[in-house]
Amino acid sequence: MSETATKKLMLFFPRWKSEKPIIYHLVKDHNLVVNVFRARVTPEEEGYLVLDVTGTEDDIQRGVDFVKTFDVTVNDTDKGVTRDADRCTHCGHCVVHCPTDALVIGDAAKRDVAYDPECCIECLACIRVCPYGACASAF
Repeated sequence: MSETATKKLMLFFPRWKSEKPIIYHLVKDHNLVVNVFRARVTPEEEGYLVLDVTGTEDDIQRGVDFVKTFDVTVNDTDKGVTRDADRCTHCGHCVVHCPTDALVIGDAAKRDVAYDPECCIECLACIRVCPYGACASAF
């Protein structure tokens, strides 16, 4: 029996493919549990989904291969949220708005803000509250 895994995926849809029922097929045909973090999929426009898929490694791979048949670009390595350390003034305003502690005060003596992309669920709270634009979205 295969072990269950969870993988974060960013799906980029070309304009003419955004109306396809991708999540339905991932759940029904590929036995995956899908948790959508962010989505912007509108007919007649390019779109994106940021989601976690949970299932066996084989089911996840089959699901990814299925999605690619629609000319959807699948990115499973990068984050949709980035932090520009040069723009960050370490004011800490983002820290209190981060629900997963992806942004924390790393060194209490220096008051430096540390970012752990593995904890980030891409809720975009940091982008909305950062007065210096240090956090940005790839979308």
